[in-house]
Amino acid sequence: MGILAGDVDRRHVAAQLLAVVLVGGAVLWAVYRFAPFLYDPDALQAVVRDAGPLAPIVFVLLQALQVVVAPIPGQLTAVAGGFLFGWPGLLYSLVGVTLGSVVAFWLSRRLGRPYVETVLDEDTLARIDAALSGTGDVVVAVFFLVPGLPDDVICFVAGLSSIDIRKFVLVSVLARSPAYVLATLVGSSVALGELRVALVALAAFGGLSVLGYRYRDAILDRFGARRA
Repeated sequence: MGILAGDVDRRHVAAQLLAVVLVGGAVLWAVYRFAPFLYDPDALQAVVRDAGPLAPIVFVLLQALQVVVAPIPGQLTAVAGGFLFGWPGLLYSLVGVTLGSVVAFWLSRRLGRPYVETVLDEDTLARIDAALSGTGDVVVAVFFLVPGLPDDVICFVAGLSSIDIRKFVLVSVLARSPAYVLATLVGSSVALGELRVALVALAAFGGLSVLGYRYRDAILDRFGARRA
């Protein structure tokens, strides 16, 4: 019976790995084939403009997609949203980034650690995993609140934790809102020609992002996720 159980476990792991390869390969192929503009902010704005009346829906979907597959900070696309739509862009950005976060969370919870290991490097996964093993909801809130921290990354690792998805969504919206307000203010002010307001907002947003990036290791250390 032990041998049979072992065979079943190996087949289960092999099936998971195959699913990861198929899903990951299909997503990457689709992005490079149909949506290469996700890696080019200027092209991203052009695509949204060309969508006409459907532009808000296209922007929400692109904002969601960048969380899952593209290495673009969501706050940067939020600046584009503010420029293109004004303050409604804040709503579009938050809806899109929340949708993408839920997809990332669901994929990692559904496909498990093998999938997340294909998305994140081993050191990053281990450190954030260690941080989430304590006060997970607090760590998620900090990553979403502080610009410059890899907030998209936390979505994947959170899916491996015991955090309830409803709490995850609530924390995502509330903690991300301040940075997205600043990002939208930058974009909308530029569109209106209010350059002084845009510069002040950009200075605040940029300063917080630099501080978040500069001290991200210290923040992780604070939650017990020191480097090996």
